[in-house]
Parts: sequence; C-alpha cells; structure tokens
Amino acid sequence: MKKWLPHIVTGVMALWVLSTLRPPADKDFGYAGFGLLPAVFNGRCQPLDSIARNSLLQIREKQVANIEPWKGGFEGPKLIPAIEWLAAVMMKPEVSDGWQVFRIDHPELISLLKLTGKDKEKKSDGKHYSWSQMQPSLDALDKEVKRAARVEGAQRTPFDQAVLKLQQRLMLYTRLKNTLQPRDAADWPRELAEYEKLIEPGMAAMRAQEAGKEHDKAVLEKFMGFIQRFSTMTEVEPPLIVPPHHPERSRDEWMRMGEALMEGARDNKMHEAVGHYATMAGAFRGGKPDDFNRAVQAYRRTLEPALGPELMKAGRECFFNRLQPFYASMVIYVLAFLLACASWVNMSDTLRRSAVWLVALAFIVHTAGLVFRMWLESRPPVTNLYSSAIFIGWGAVVLGMVLERFFRDGIGTVVASAVGFITLLIAHHLSLGGDTMEMMRAVLDTNFWLATHVVTITIGYSSAFVAGFLAVIYVLRGAFTRTLSEATGAALSRMVYGIVCFATLFSFIGTVLGGIWADQSWGRFWGWDPKENGALIIVLWNALILHARWSGMVRERGLMNMAIAGNIVTSWSWFGVNMLGIGLHSYGFMDAAFLWLMAFVISQLVLIAIGLLPDDCWLSLRNRPAQKSDRQNGNGSKLASA
Repeated sequence: MKKWLPHIVTGVMALWVLSTLRPPADKDFGYAGFGLLPAVFNGRCQPLDSIARNSLLQIREKQVANIEPWKGGFEGPKLIPAIEWLAAVMMKPEVSDGWQVFRIDHPELISLLKLTGKDKEKKSDGKHYSWSQMQPSLDALDKEVKRAARVEGAQRTPFDQAVLKLQQRLMLYTRLKNTLQPRDAADWPRELAEYEKLIEPGMAAMRAQEAGKEHDKAVLEKFMGFIQRFSTMTEVEPPLIVPPHHPERSRDEWMRMGEALMEGARDNKMHEAVGHYATMAGAFRGGKPDDFNRAVQAYRRTLEPALGPELMKAGRECFFNRLQPFYASMVIYVLAFLLACASWVNMSDTLRRSAVWLVALAFIVHTAGLVFRMWLESRPPVTNLYSSAIFIGWGAVVLGMVLERFFRDGIGTVVASAVGFITLLIAHHLSLGGDTMEMMRAVLDTNFWLATHVVTITIGYSSAFVAGFLAVIYVLRGAFTRTLSEATGAALSRMVYGIVCFATLFSFIGTVLGGIWADQSWGRFWGWDPKENGALIIVLWNALILHARWSGMVRERGLMNMAIAGNIVTSWSWFGVNMLGIGLHSYGFMDAAFLWLMAFVISQLVLIAIGLLPDDCWLSLRNRPAQKSDRQNGNGSKLASA
C-alpha cells in the first residue's frame, strides 16, 4: 500500500482537475451558450462569461453569486454561476436588484446606508447587500463619494476607501444593466418594435423642426424620448456588445447597444444583433428557455462568417475560465505542503514521495494555465502584477523541484508548495481589481526586449524568494523543533548560497535588459525611476550577501538572516514601488496591498529577530556539544553577534 500511495493520491487529484473540463449541463436556459457570445470590454474582445466572472469578482469578491447569503447551517447557500447572474442583470434587472451580491465590510458605511447587520429574520448576513436595499440611501452615499474624492490618496481613511470602492461597484453594476436594453425597459422586444416604427416619422419630424416647418410634435416627443434613453445607455459606458457590420469598418469597431440603436435611426436600418438580443431578453423575461436558446444559437450563426476568430477565442477563454488552473494548483499545493511537513514529523518517505508527486501535478496544471494565458493574450508571461505573481510562483516551484531532486529531504517540496500557494493567493487578491487579461498599457506594448526583461527579472524575484523561504525553514526548524541537525543545516546553507548566486545573476541581467528596453521605449537607459531603483537594490543586496559570505563576515545563521532580509527587499521592489503612485512603473498601484505588505515585512523582521537569538534559545542547538562549526559562536555569525 505504501508503494502505491503516491500514485493513488496524485491520481485522485488529477481526476478532480479533469472533472472541471466537462461543460456544465444547462437544465433550461442555455447560460453556457450565452456566455460564449463575444463582446468588447476593458479594451479587449472577451466572452460574456469572462465579463460575468470578472464583474462579480469585483462586486462580491467571488466568481459565484449567493442569492440567499443569510442562509446557513443545514439550509445551505443558494449559489448560481456568474453568467446566470449577468443574464439577470442585463435582461431582468428588477430580479437581480434584489440579490444580495454587493460586499460591504465597513461598519460606518453600513450605518450610512441604513443597512442591517447580521440578522437571519431580516434576511441579512451582515456582509452582502442588494441594489434595492441601498437605493434609498444612494444620495447620502453620493455626498460621501464627492467628499472622499477630494481627499488625497495617502490621506484617505478606511471609510473613504470603502465609500469609493462601493461607488465603483455600483457604477459597474449600472454599466452592466445598460448593456442589452435600457435598464427601465419592461418589455424590450415590444418597445424596440415600437421604436422601429417611429424611426421614419420621427426622423421626418426632427428634420422638419430643424427647418422650422410644421411637424407632429407628439411623434417627435416620443421619438426623442427613445433617443434620450439610448443616449443615457451609452453615457454610462457599458460593454460594446454590437459587432461591426459595415464592410468598410474595422473588425475592432464594436458599438454599444445605445449607439447601435441611434445609428439604426440614422441609417433607417437596424443592426441584426439588436433584434437577436431583444429576442433573448424577451424570452428570458418571459421564462421561455427554448426561445432563448434558439435566439442565442441564431445569433452565433450570424457571427460565424465575419467573426469566426473572435468566436474561437471566446470559446477558448470560456474553457480556461471553467478549468480555473490556478485555483486547482493552489488546492494541490496546500495538500502537498501538509504531506511534506507530516513527513518531517514521522520521517515517512512515503509521505514525502506523495508530496513530491502532488507538487509535480500542481506544477503541470500551473504551467498549463500559464501557457494558456500566453496563448490567449499572445503576450509574454508577465504583463501586469497579476501575471507576475503567477510567473514568480511558477519559477519558485521549478527551483524547489530541482532542490528536491538533489537533496530528497522534503525541503524542496515544502518550498515549492508553500511559495507556489502564497504567490497564487496573492494573484487571486490582485484579480479582485478586475480583468487580469486587460490590454497592455502603451508603455508595455513594445518589443522583444520587454519579453526578455520581464521574464528574466521575475526569475530573479522567484530565486530571491526561494532563498528567503529556505532561510525561514532554517530558522523555524532550528528555533522551534529538534529536527535541524548539523547535516540539515549545512544542506540548507548550501541551498541558500547557490540560489542567491542564481538570483544575483538573473536580477542583474534582467535589470540590464530593462535598461535596454527603456532606452528603446523612452530614449534613456536609466532614469532613477522607483521601479528601476528597486531592481538595482535587489542586485546590490544579493551581491552583499555573497560578499559577506565569501569574506567570512557571516556564517550559517548570518547567511540565513540576510536571505530573510532579502524577502523584504524583493517584496518592496515587486509591490512597494507601485504603491508610491509615481514614476513610469506606477501602473500597479493598490491601496489594499499596503497593509499586507507591512504585515509581511513585520513577519520577516520577527523571523530575523528569532534568527539572532543565542543558541540556548533554539531547541535544535540547545545542549548540543560545542563543535567547530559555523553555529558554535554565540549567535552564529560575526554579523549576528555584533
């Protein structure tokens, strides 16, 4: 049984990953087919399924909607897919307005909006609220939004940030409600038919009025009422849902529904997409799934001749969304980490091998997700902070697997699984900001040097974090367990030293390549930009570690303390400089990450403090006979004892 346990555990997890590849079975309405329809949002063509997931992630911080969040215990939540939520928002907003999907955590904001706390009788979980619940207090919210917007970013209180975040979520929701029809439409197919009949007499009345001639005022007033509604739809900037239809137009010239409706009046010919979407909306509102599904398929057939590539890309992206490779990798990394740590407790090689196999499986899924994103975007693996977290984790897993291949003691597996999980968790929180496949900013949309620079320097980041995490393992095992033997300590020291050499090389090359890219993009090799300074500091710190070790200034524990300090230096270059909001690299600014970054820095300082404790405070060194080793002199290094 022990021989086959690694294969069994890995096989079960592989089957779990493969089970996600099967398309969901729609019971009535074909939400999966609706989600495949393409649209343009956030500057790129994407399926409605992606718009639904990314929007709900921003509004609720999850990719599924719980329409009865107050239920718990044996009753359980009532979860619906993001695309089903989006369909209701677009075509039946009076229903979606009552769903409690807006997450609000700040108690002062809850009080401002006159919302209830956790109360099952009042159907409230104290965290999620609906549009209908907030609507009576939106005027009060608007006043606070205007006040908070005038406050400088660094001086905004948590309440100010919560107010602005909720405003962004409400605005996104409003944009989505105006995507397919006016948000106040009660029977859109009927209203559209009425509008089409009004186009000819309405345009005639408008021209007559402009010429100062007699005209039918009732017809003109009704016609202009429609135009005003369509103009309002366009002003809130919903997704561009109507594809280009004129042969002379570029395939990228998509329109919003409001624009298409007004253009139809000018051309006296309505775009066929308008009619198909109206049919979908009418069938959805009327509870006619067969009619809805037929309308979806009919619309897809009209798109295939001219927009075949867009439909194929939408299908691939929906497959990627369904697979969720990075979530699957996170789960497997956690299981591998637990098994690897358990193998240290009972010295079981079977558990260690099981963990190794699981890390290999998670790495395959992680790699598949990374390559799939590159294929979808036709871009290098690193284009924003989200993708940098994905790639740094991937590089760290590679290094951890290499360490495990040579040392076979579980340390490499622990490093690979822990860093892989942590970086993917960071990526998940970064995804809460919106579409992670957004168009690259112009400053990044450049040549070969960008791809080589970002790949090389993020490999340097990965290496620095792996070295730092190995040092963390050294400190934790040494201070709190009796498992850090002489041989294990020496092995960890060699690992850290070798990986710091690797990190120094790639950080230096990546920084030079970044200068070459900057010279071609901005006309200067170096400009003392905060991000450039951060990259340089990483190179200098790694070089300082190597110099201190070569010269004998630090020994084993001193090396580990400096490697842990390297985590602080690297995290500052990766995230910290983006929070400054200045320079040419400030496009990843995130207020919410500041507290997490400070918490991480404090945790590393605490670990360094533990690393400086005398031998008697370390369980692994207590009562060990004095030997001629790197750890026998007090705090373990000249630097530590100083």
